[in-house]
Amino acid sequence: MSNPSPTTILLALADTDLGTLLEKSTLRPAGLEVTLVAERQAAELLVRASLPDVILVGDKLKDCDGFEFAENLLKLHPQLPIILLSSQASEEMATKALRAGLTDFLVAPVRPHEILTTIERAFQRRKHLEEWIQIEARRSTKAQRRQIENLEALQRVGRSVTASLDLDSVLTTVVDAAVDLTGAEEGSLLLLDEATGELYMRAGRNFQDEFVRTFRLPIRDSLAGQVLRTGQPLTFFDEKNPQKIKTAYLVHTLIYVPLQVHKRVIGVLGVDNRQGGHPFAEDHLAIVNALADYAAVAIENARIYTHTESERNQFETILTGVEDGVLVVAQDGRLVLVNQTVRSAFDLGEGNLVGKSVRQIFHHPDILEIFDENRVHPSHSEVNLDDGRVFNAQCTPIPNIGLAITMQDITHLKELDRIKSDFVSTVSHDLRSPLTAILGYVELIERAGPVTDQQREFIHRVQFSVNNITSLINDLLDLGRIEAGFDTRKEIVSLSSVIQYAVEGMRTRNTEKDQEVILDLPPNLPTVLGNPVRLRQVIGNLISNATKFTPNHGKIYLKVHAEGEQVIIQVVDNGPGIPPADQPYIFDRFYRGSNVPYDAPGSGLGLAIVKSIVENHQGRIWLNSTLGQGSTFTVVLPIADQSM
Repeated sequence: MSNPSPTTILLALADTDLGTLLEKSTLRPAGLEVTLVAERQAAELLVRASLPDVILVGDKLKDCDGFEFAENLLKLHPQLPIILLSSQASEEMATKALRAGLTDFLVAPVRPHEILTTIERAFQRRKHLEEWIQIEARRSTKAQRRQIENLEALQRVGRSVTASLDLDSVLTTVVDAAVDLTGAEEGSLLLLDEATGELYMRAGRNFQDEFVRTFRLPIRDSLAGQVLRTGQPLTFFDEKNPQKIKTAYLVHTLIYVPLQVHKRVIGVLGVDNRQGGHPFAEDHLAIVNALADYAAVAIENARIYTHTESERNQFETILTGVEDGVLVVAQDGRLVLVNQTVRSAFDLGEGNLVGKSVRQIFHHPDILEIFDENRVHPSHSEVNLDDGRVFNAQCTPIPNIGLAITMQDITHLKELDRIKSDFVSTVSHDLRSPLTAILGYVELIERAGPVTDQQREFIHRVQFSVNNITSLINDLLDLGRIEAGFDTRKEIVSLSSVIQYAVEGMRTRNTEKDQEVILDLPPNLPTVLGNPVRLRQVIGNLISNATKFTPNHGKIYLKVHAEGEQVIIQVVDNGPGIPPADQPYIFDRFYRGSNVPYDAPGSGLGLAIVKSIVENHQGRIWLNSTLGQGSTFTVVLPIADQSM
């Protein structure tokens, strides 16, 4: 045996005398390096430390069966040559050994020449196996390296698709990659012209520019058209008889795959060889398919971007042109959109404000208050500018975006409201004196002398009308004082007392109509901060309203309870109810429901006064009503802070 380094042999034999004899008389003289063991554990330690070239194992070891040891060793090292040395000749044992994967089988006693030949054969088999493994590993590594290179190229194309909106550049990159990765001579990307029904070349590789510009291919009777119609890829290879794609355009090898967007074929990606070349493999088809998907994504992205950009430009043009101010703020407090009206109103200039913090750009307290973290949206507020203008700001949350604030200039409306209020206040004051005089003189008529029954009826009608006008004037003056903020004095108020006084004040009218007022007033009701006179007016007006519209012998419920940091008051009647069309306007001044009899007393100011008082106390009021079943007015007032 001639080897650069001595062949290592592991002898695993229970008969150490036989092992020593083989080592000294046969193996070592042949230049082999021998290690002798008799136990399984020692053999496993030696194999784990350094794998021998060949193992010669007896059918018995001192601590186990030799054949079982060889089987287990092969499971860990299938390439390791193992020769079984049996003490008895057995055809069954030889067959079993070979089926188990052992390299050879010897029966003791053996002649030196026989054992050396067997070891040499086993060693050469291992050597050939290792050489084959190395060749296969190189072949596999080369294939894997090629696959990795292809994947890296596809990844680069994918990055260009997602990173660039330049469609020409992306599609050219796709065609170049298709040609490079398949080793083709030419590549083309054909798109469908919806107007003509023909395919035109959108991008190409190794074609003359004139050919690309003039290339047109019908869908019928063409290979590319077949792919477009069926949505299935097409491959072709014929070294002797090329296939015609177009006049003077013959190919020996071809791959065409469809470009699909939302299950609709919009074009074809192809590579070909005109000079003969190699047939394309299956992995080439997979590569071109992947590149076609990239191209389809790029085309769809470009279409969506163009459409979105067009809509965005239209949207910005509209928002810039509208007179109302528009401000959109993201959830993190950064500006998304500011139109020209807002820029002009707050003197923001023409610079780019998108992405900047709203608190960095705006310093007006009314605007900053809109973005208070404790503010509940949607909401309405007024923004008073330094130049005297007033904007009505409506703030609406937009899911996944932030807040949208629209601002309308209501300066002229505020001025009209002021003029109207001044007019009403002036007229009301000026009317009180003559009305008082009229009422006084009417009352003196009967004292001046006898009057007939008809004259007495006329006098009573005059008195009734004057009292109604006086009540209306008092309501107008009340509403004016409340809206002007004259009732600023507030104190800690026991709502229980206020409610009981209000109920007691209406008892006579309830008795006249035989109505039952059911009061649900819990003990220890929390106090509120407010004006006791105005709060009593709220309760009184609501009970008066319920009394007016509840039929005789009806029931009125007054329910009060505390919930969290607020007191909730509900006045419930079983009257005719309020039509749904009237409900949004029921708190407006002078508004009366469409189902209220024309001769029913009232000015339409009672609920407007109630709403103004409640809002002046930082409370809320709303209505729930069902036609024919009755109405419920709910008032919510904040509990007083006892530390004040």
